[in-house]
Amino acid sequence: MTLTANWSYPTAIKFGAGRIAELPAACAQAGITRPLLVTDRGLAPLPITARALDILRGAGLEPGLFAEVDPNPNEVNLDAGVAAYKAGGHDGVIAFGGGSGLDLGKCVAFMAGQTRPVWDFEDVGDWWTRADADAIAPIVAVPTTAGTGSEVGRASVITDSVTHAKKIIFHPKFLPSVVICDPELTVGMPRAITAGTGLDAFAHCVEAFSSPHYHPMSQGIALEGMRLVIDNLPRVYHAPDDIEARAHMMSAAAMGATAFQKGLGAIHAMSHPVGAYFNTHHGTTNAVCMPAVLDFNADAIRDRFDRAAGYLGITGGFDGFRAFVQDFNDRLGIPRGLAALGVTEAAIPELVKGAITDPSCGGNPVTLNEENLTALFYAAM
Repeated sequence: MTLTANWSYPTAIKFGAGRIAELPAACAQAGITRPLLVTDRGLAPLPITARALDILRGAGLEPGLFAEVDPNPNEVNLDAGVAAYKAGGHDGVIAFGGGSGLDLGKCVAFMAGQTRPVWDFEDVGDWWTRADADAIAPIVAVPTTAGTGSEVGRASVITDSVTHAKKIIFHPKFLPSVVICDPELTVGMPRAITAGTGLDAFAHCVEAFSSPHYHPMSQGIALEGMRLVIDNLPRVYHAPDDIEARAHMMSAAAMGATAFQKGLGAIHAMSHPVGAYFNTHHGTTNAVCMPAVLDFNADAIRDRFDRAAGYLGITGGFDGFRAFVQDFNDRLGIPRGLAALGVTEAAIPELVKGAITDPSCGGNPVTLNEENLTALFYAAM
């Protein structure tokens, strides 16, 4: 085995309860004087958003607010965000929220200075080199959920509103200049969102740990990320005000996104088209797909999970881990099967077409094709 790889790890993170107060300093560190705060429609009227805007105004900054962001953001949202950015004369973006707000905010900062359409920067080969890197605006990221880890990611997932395909838009400068991880911002999440976002972080760690690519740093981060979710997601599910557990979950989210530089796999290849076609919650969809994918990948990942299970406090090696995952889903109110999310068997051929072209396929430990993906979708129904 030739051990050759290109590695890039995350950015400056201000971590801890109450650190949203440092948002003006984070903007100054990033060189932003006229920020546009990008978030989703649900978050825009909430107290945590009002507080962030008040903190900025109290420091003499006059932020703009853009909240026309769908749960699965698309190029229509993106065009509107870029228009708002230009109209307001902004010089940087505060990406604020869960995965949708973070992804769209980062993409607004990226696209505001580009002349080519966003699809020209899809994560294919070296397409990212088409971008004018000097025209990318600085980004401060503030996650309000503990799940996607988009705050430490170098890409955004944008849905094509015409084809319903989810596309990964990539550039190294998508990585925010500064991140504020304040677990107090996650306290108000509904229980179902706490579960779905937490299991998104878990899926990132599981898939990174399963990926065949060589990245021992990611492997270690993924393992500890799984442990943090296992130990702390039930705590925050039942006691939303548990700030210590919320902090551990916020760490696990960033760790999952850091770890999946090693690769993702069939869970995400399946959940991306499902989310695009049926508008399902991404993390919940990942959780629903996970048991079937673990069964599918079993022979390729058994040995590594046999070793990991003891560290995770699970008996029975891989088989014990697989049983644990289903029980974990059940305890957190996750539906059993894609059918419960509204997915129909008639849609499977189109979902397979979307999955087979998803970049996540390349990180699955078993090579994916249309035949075995079809079988996987039926198994996950």
